[in-house]
Amino acid sequence: MKFKHLLSLPILLSVLSFQSMAQAGPKGKIKGQIIEKESKAPVPFSSIRIFQAGAQKLITGGIGDDKGQFSTDVVYGIYDVVIESVGFETIQQKGISINKENQTINLGVLEAKSSSKTLEEVTVKGQKASMELALDKRIFNVGTDLANRGATASEILGNLPSIQVDGEGGVKLRGSDNVRILIDGKPSTLVGISGAGGLQSLQGNLIEKVEVITNPSARYEAEGMAGIINIVLKKNQNQGFNGAIETTTGYPENFGATAIVNYRKDKLNFFLNYGLFYRRTPGRGNIYQEVYAPGQTNYLQQTSQNNVRGMVNNIRGGADYFFNEKTVLTGSYIFRRTDVRRISDFHYLDYQKSLSNLYSITDRQQDEKEAEPNSEYALTFKKSFARKGKEFTADLRYLDYWESSDQLFTQVGKRADGSAFPENSRIQKSLNDEAEHQWILQADYVNPVGKDGKIETGLRTSFRDMTNDYVVTQKQETGEFTVVPGLQNNFVYHENITAAYAIWGTKIKKFSYQVGIRGEMTDIRTELLQTQEKNPRNYANLFPSAHFTYSLTADNSFQLGYSRRVRRPTYNELSPFVTYSDNRNFFSGNPNLNPQFTDAFDLGHVKYYENGSISSSIYYRNTDGKIDRIRQVDANGFSITLPQNFKNEVSMGAEFTGSSNLSKVWKADLSINIFRAKADASNIDPNYVSDTYSWFARHTSRFKLGGGVDAQLRANYEAPQNTPQGSRGYIAWMDLSASKDIMKGNGTLTLNILDVFSSRIMRSETRGTGFYTKSEFQGRLTQFNLTFNYRIKTTKQAAKQRRSMMDEE
Repeated sequence: MKFKHLLSLPILLSVLSFQSMAQAGPKGKIKGQIIEKESKAPVPFSSIRIFQAGAQKLITGGIGDDKGQFSTDVVYGIYDVVIESVGFETIQQKGISINKENQTINLGVLEAKSSSKTLEEVTVKGQKASMELALDKRIFNVGTDLANRGATASEILGNLPSIQVDGEGGVKLRGSDNVRILIDGKPSTLVGISGAGGLQSLQGNLIEKVEVITNPSARYEAEGMAGIINIVLKKNQNQGFNGAIETTTGYPENFGATAIVNYRKDKLNFFLNYGLFYRRTPGRGNIYQEVYAPGQTNYLQQTSQNNVRGMVNNIRGGADYFFNEKTVLTGSYIFRRTDVRRISDFHYLDYQKSLSNLYSITDRQQDEKEAEPNSEYALTFKKSFARKGKEFTADLRYLDYWESSDQLFTQVGKRADGSAFPENSRIQKSLNDEAEHQWILQADYVNPVGKDGKIETGLRTSFRDMTNDYVVTQKQETGEFTVVPGLQNNFVYHENITAAYAIWGTKIKKFSYQVGIRGEMTDIRTELLQTQEKNPRNYANLFPSAHFTYSLTADNSFQLGYSRRVRRPTYNELSPFVTYSDNRNFFSGNPNLNPQFTDAFDLGHVKYYENGSISSSIYYRNTDGKIDRIRQVDANGFSITLPQNFKNEVSMGAEFTGSSNLSKVWKADLSINIFRAKADASNIDPNYVSDTYSWFARHTSRFKLGGGVDAQLRANYEAPQNTPQGSRGYIAWMDLSASKDIMKGNGTLTLNILDVFSSRIMRSETRGTGFYTKSEFQGRLTQFNLTFNYRIKTTKQAAKQRRSMMDEE
């Protein structure tokens, strides 16, 4: 309860600070358009702020549209206009007079120059907003968050509103784990072969921003029920040489370094990102289980300790060639290698009939060596035409992923009196080789129609082949290792998806809309080679989408969206091979899984205030064939957890996100999500039905302490919720961070403490036929990180930055 009371304080403060400004008197209008200086393309969704001339008093503001155009109403007076866009230098227009003779001032076409500062410099000098709102997405400038220094991509996502990341790296958006994760708008090997696992090996300081799209339009893949998370990596296109170097040290061991550089000379731009880090991640867990066998109840008390050490190399390089200002060809290459040593120790205490009757003691150790090299090749062509907004883009990429796991299991069994239990002692080995090869070709065309209309069309095709060669062997008395029956096979997965889409959108005064349709043809074939089990799937689907926006004023708008989505079973969810590290709790895929389909609705509101902004939305999702895990336990206490198709799930909720400058030294952000979810898995078991009300909240406060020191506090809380088989417990944790500029502003030193009280623990209770299980799992303990960032600038850029700072003063 104390935590809840503490959480209510920033809520109250944030609400009190959102004071809107009522403007009285006759009004005029300031309008214009922002375009990119080099390409002449529109700069969409810029932030427009209007100040009283010669003062720092904010009068009003708003955002531009997707064509870079803006129009803001103001009372008669003299104003200064400040225009900010992600990745561009600030534009200022001073002394603009609005009066009876000049009721409308058209600033005309304003050219935005690419920013010569890295993201961290913008954060330190300009305090760029941590979140920016666009018509169909939220954009998070992750460099503004001190807790992100030295963190992985997985940890950065866990710091963003609406997103939760569990101890195993699984990502959820608004409580749903079916979210599509892209890198620079495209699928990537950096995400991982089986979901979001690769994000735990991607260094966060290689990331520029994260885009969260909760209701995607038809231009995006239909995959992803909850929406899309797009991670944008850092790349610069400024003339000359520039870059940044960052190093991190931490405890438990977290040592890393990244270098981000680029060189632009006339028509050629070269960019290179390199990251190297070593990390040790300790974790722990415990399980209590009751198994109701005929005539008696058996009990299990299990504890586990795991220690994961990983070395990761990331290389991303490429070049842009500008044929002219409107035609660009980009080639890029990504290579990442992850080498992991994982040692997990499991301790089992088995009781029969009562907890006072110990039957056996078992100790099992997993020693795993894992190598994951993967590569990605991409070629992108972009052509902008003379007419603004008209463009053609083609993208070809090849993904090559490979993973090899070599595991040794040593198990020693004892009876209650400490004597040997040879039947429960064994030595086993597991070899698991996985490979993925994928080709993706995509073409998109945008053509403006009339004054505000726009047609978008596109084609996409992908070919993916995956294999998993798996075998488990056990040591015999002769010293020979023989195959464990049923644990050797080769799983082959073939997937071909072809898609086409069309979108029409236009604007009528304050009302704009966009409607689209996407068609996808899916051909999936799975086969177990040794047993010759085949499971082909072929289906075609249409995925409509519609988005409507009504702007009351430039800084006050409503948005309504609808889309139909699909969640196809992932490779690991179809593969029937089981995890073998824990000898009591096995996880497996299900070759018989079918896709799930979702209809998603979202109504949102955005309002900008003098000292901040607030956005709110209500959403509704109806899902047929919901995919989720079901746990089963046999009479001997051995469990198997595998994904299955539920009958249906309906979820609805409301989300509120606010940001406020409470004072000159204190800025606060608050995000709250309240939802209800009704899951029906009665097709599996009549008792597997749940109806839960839950919520989660995140509050961040940033303070300027003086002397160039900034501090940040973040509190997180996720309330308990019911599941078809039981419940998940609450989670609460807090992060602290501080930073200071050094070396005349060219360097930044950051200290952060993640999960200060080591309280981020996953808790669950599961019930089923003949068993009850209670578990706790903590995937990461308290982490201390110290990060140093140094920004490299040419002499010309440094002089330009000094002039910019003097102008701001």
